[in-house]
Amino acid sequence: MPIYVYETTGSDKPVQRFEVTQSMKDEPLRTHPETGEPVRRVISGGLGVMVPGGAKPPSSGGCGSGCGCH
Repeated sequence: MPIYVYETTGSDKPVQRFEVTQSMKDEPLRTHPETGEPVRRVISGGLGVMVPGGAKPPSSGGCGSGCGCH
């Protein structure tokens, strides 16, 4: 199950970030599970995965014949 990051949105206290493991089918939290403060889900870029031997440039040095980029 994915881990989602949330942050509090109350203006009277400093912003607090926390993580919650949830199913993708679960509705986003609206309040902090411990304090009851209003929260919002933080959208982030995630992590990239490097695979050895994965994305290699074409050996011919281009997009293919007739592309016009060379």
